[in-house]
Amino acid sequence: MKDFDLVSIITPSYNSSSFIAQTIESILSQTYVNWELLITDDCSTDNTRDIVEYYQRKDSRIKFFQLKQNAGAAVARNHSIRMARGRYIAFCDSDDRWYPEKLEKQLAFMKEKEAVLSYTSYMTCDEHNTIMGIVVCEHSIDYSSLKRDDGIGCLTVIYDALAFGKIYLPDLRKRQDWGLWLKIMKKCKVAYGMKEPLAIYRVHRNSISHNKFSLINYNVAIYQQVLGYSLFKAYLAFIFSYVPSYFLKKLRLYIINL
Repeated sequence: MKDFDLVSIITPSYNSSSFIAQTIESILSQTYVNWELLITDDCSTDNTRDIVEYYQRKDSRIKFFQLKQNAGAAVARNHSIRMARGRYIAFCDSDDRWYPEKLEKQLAFMKEKEAVLSYTSYMTCDEHNTIMGIVVCEHSIDYSSLKRDDGIGCLTVIYDALAFGKIYLPDLRKRQDWGLWLKIMKKCKVAYGMKEPLAIYRVHRNSISHNKFSLINYNVAIYQQVLGYSLFKAYLAFIFSYVPSYFLKKLRLYIINL
């Protein structure tokens, strides 16, 4: 039985000791208090566990799990989703942060829109917490638009598990969040966005996701594994649908951040 108002916050961690305390503090600062934070660690070799356990002793809403072997963020997130007790499933990675009214405002927005899947705009920062810019979301995204490109920031998402049950991420090392939105949107058809930025995404200059060329195969894998395309059709979709949409999105954000 799901707690009708409970929000289950899904956080994967891997060698996150530099930032995870800031992430947890941002959750603890939420004005909406009916939440649980489920952190699944992907076999960290630093003192991530010690930091999380310190916060666990302070607040029983924080749950900590550890995978038996390194398996990637998708497996870690799915483990937390399986353990979740809440009606609402939200996502916040172990180096990102939320503004204090994030949950309160977004849940009210979802009830107003009768939304199954929602997201918001968000700010970006560097490793030193210096704000770099803003990613302004669309008012809404339908399934056809989402197939062209992922316009949804993972750290901003909340979905209502009461509508279709728990839905899990495809087992990919990268881009699995896009795959999850596609799986949800196949059922609910439209997602709604709040223009107000309610989260802060940390940009790591040398990360895999920052190197967009390294993500090509993961993007193609989404077309194959989630949408069922052949390899040939997947590459066609990537070249003639994803790439133009991606560059138009980047141009729009560049203009916004001038």
